[in-house]
Amino acid sequence: MNEIEKKALGLLGFAVRARAAAIGVPLVCETLKKAHNGAKNKRYIVLEAADTSPNTHKRITDRTAYYGVPLQRLCMNAAALGAAVGKTAPVGAVAVLDENLAAAIAALYHISL
Repeated sequence: MNEIEKKALGLLGFAVRARAAAIGVPLVCETLKKAHNGAKNKRYIVLEAADTSPNTHKRITDRTAYYGVPLQRLCMNAAALGAAVGKTAPVGAVAVLDENLAAAIAALYHISL
């Protein structure tokens, strides 16, 4: 794990503790849909594990592209991402729902929100 991912995981930990994160692929997709329907105009970012299945990757990619949400594929597997957010089960994707934390993570990866 490189320095950028260590910093991103630290910010992701803040988001989880602040309850400003959607953890897991179904919850991420549902949250993006609800946010789009509510027209909140909030800025989110989705972080995806490196070992998600092709179908899951397509599902996440299609949803983030449709709703205009940046997606960053991490270099860690789903088990490590799950451990980073305090879960014992593997986690394929996490959405950061706090605008400031999402902007900070996006800045680490040179993504504009």
